[in-house]
Amino acid sequence: MTLNLEEHVIQEERSARERKGSVGGTAADWPSPARRLLIAGTGSGVGKTTITLGIMRALTRNGWKVQPFKCGPDYIDPTYHTAVTGVPSRNLDSWMCGPDGMRDIFVRRANGADIAIMEGVMGLYDGRRADSDEGSSASVAKQLDCPVLLVIDASGMARSAAAMVAGFQHFDAEVRIAGVIANNVGSEGHGKLLREAIESACGVPLIGFVLRNTELAVPERHLGLVPAIERGTLDSLFDRMADAVEAHTDLNEIVRIAESAPLQNMDDLSLGAADSNDIPSKQSSFSSVREAGQELGVTQEPLRLALAYDAAFHFYYPDNMELLEACGFELVRFSPLADEPVPDGVDGLYIGGGFPEAFAPELAKCSRALASIRQVIEAGTPTFAECGGYMLLTERLVLTDGSVYPLIGILPGETRMGTKLAALGYREVTGEAGNFLLPMEQTARGHEFHYSTVHVEEAQALPPAYRSRGLAGERPEGAVYQDRLQLVAGYTHIHFGSNSAIVTNWAQACVAFRQKRL
Repeated sequence: MTLNLEEHVIQEERSARERKGSVGGTAADWPSPARRLLIAGTGSGVGKTTITLGIMRALTRNGWKVQPFKCGPDYIDPTYHTAVTGVPSRNLDSWMCGPDGMRDIFVRRANGADIAIMEGVMGLYDGRRADSDEGSSASVAKQLDCPVLLVIDASGMARSAAAMVAGFQHFDAEVRIAGVIANNVGSEGHGKLLREAIESACGVPLIGFVLRNTELAVPERHLGLVPAIERGTLDSLFDRMADAVEAHTDLNEIVRIAESAPLQNMDDLSLGAADSNDIPSKQSSFSSVREAGQELGVTQEPLRLALAYDAAFHFYYPDNMELLEACGFELVRFSPLADEPVPDGVDGLYIGGGFPEAFAPELAKCSRALASIRQVIEAGTPTFAECGGYMLLTERLVLTDGSVYPLIGILPGETRMGTKLAALGYREVTGEAGNFLLPMEQTARGHEFHYSTVHVEEAQALPPAYRSRGLAGERPEGAVYQDRLQLVAGYTHIHFGSNSAIVTNWAQACVAFRQKRL
């Protein structure tokens, strides 16, 4: 079912007088963030990404400006979101950024959009801990007073689907499940049975269903994802997803659900119960880094920060980039994979995560780029390398087939790829001595996800960059030079919104380096 934005606004205006007392005026009068919807699954693998992409694409090609969001720390799904909507997707993470920081990200990005659509993480109630909803989609929904569209895998069931939905409804009364979409439906008749069961037993509408179709599966998170999206080779898949959703889904009902809780202004957002150990809201303030940049004189004479960005290194939180720019950094991209050297005259260097292991043979041949990175770091340039960037700085990379590829070698030891996850989960990191980004006892939050491990002989080991704390306990992590080099490296992807002092600390180090260099 197609939907046109202008026609919808007209329909709303016709009933404005009757609705004004209860919902505060017409759709055109509502602030854009009032239209918001969180699409969550009963668990991982039920098809919520496929259905989310289908809905985003369907609304976009019907003329709506969709602002996409992803709950949690994931990098891959936001890449898909951006490809289907043409609008950069943002992460909403109530644990890494705290409720105030997450709300700030939502408000800044959702303003000006016709609708904000958030894709959940794992199952609706899954988060950082098994005994709370910290970092879960449910936490985000409550803190943003957002209706939830629940995606279920309906294969092999009819009335039992209603029991599943009812369980999710009653698990937490503060979470508003406003509708359901069924995936892997066998036929239109099956869809009819599901609708009767869910609507009669649960009192919420089955907004639609998607017929079983193995060709609609989201591609494996293969290592060529970014170049495939950039070439547009997945566009036809995204359109097929939208076709499948539109065939048996009421887009008008989706918009109605998204508008079910209009807000006159974003101060009306109820943040609900705060997660335990919330970070102070002041730490995620864009105004604080702007003020710091002005005090350092950075806004008048921007600092040049080299940013490694290509198919091998592309995992960066957009909000990290914006915080750096707000402080006065000019981000200058270069591609190690294309054997491009670090740009001349930079004051800092940032090498993010990605998939260097997928391009090990190519990277090993990029002698000009690798030598340039080493020279820049050895010159004392304040450098931050995380995950894939950390791997790149070691001496060599050993793949699972035993093949070995030389890397930069400014950090001792070798990186070994494994066939199983080496680490996964949220981390709170505390700075150690010599860490210019996060001085001793300062903390920040992030996420760790990798299949590799770094192996260093004890006699060669550098001091750790952090103490990293997760559910399994605390351990030293990463590496830092405590004397001549300003290098911080580790596996954790840190969200600067968890402690914006990281940005100002980096700026101070870059200003000092520039003054010394000039």
